[in-house]
Amino acid sequence: MTTTDGTSPAHPRFADALRTLGLGELADRARRFPDSTRTAAEAAAAIGCELSQICKSLIFAADGVPVLVLMDGASRVDLDRVREELGAEKVTRAKADLVRETTGYAIGGVPPFGHRSRTRVLADRSLLAHDVVWAAAGDPHTVFPMEPKELITTAGAALVDVRERTS
Repeated sequence: MTTTDGTSPAHPRFADALRTLGLGELADRARRFPDSTRTAAEAAAAIGCELSQICKSLIFAADGVPVLVLMDGASRVDLDRVREELGAEKVTRAKADLVRETTGYAIGGVPPFGHRSRTRVLADRSLLAHDVVWAAAGDPHTVFPMEPKELITTAGAALVDVRERTS
């Protein structure tokens, strides 16, 4: 959905990354909302989709090294499972400055790819439950739709099971 001035509603750096990847049409399909889509719940409400159709892009520090975890919006990341998957001793949620330094984007607007630095990426299998998922397009007001398998491939993610188990 191109804006009135002919530009994409996606963050300019992310729109450039999409074009570089040959995915420029996704930049045009991005949707900007007047209210925040910073949280998965806000994004799902704005789009009118299920919470699990939101793809959260979460940065963690595994033994101090940034790692991106892509998770469906209805689930939480199990840090022990991430630690086991990575063979790390300690995994913690990254602080805001590390997120911005690693990705080039602020928390709440981090897209699943097109980051400033190359990081290891894990994608939870739960994303595959949908035909389309919605992810941040570089700022807390903009999202874009993508087929989950293509998103995982484009992000260079390893497909894993890292969501919290429900009892």
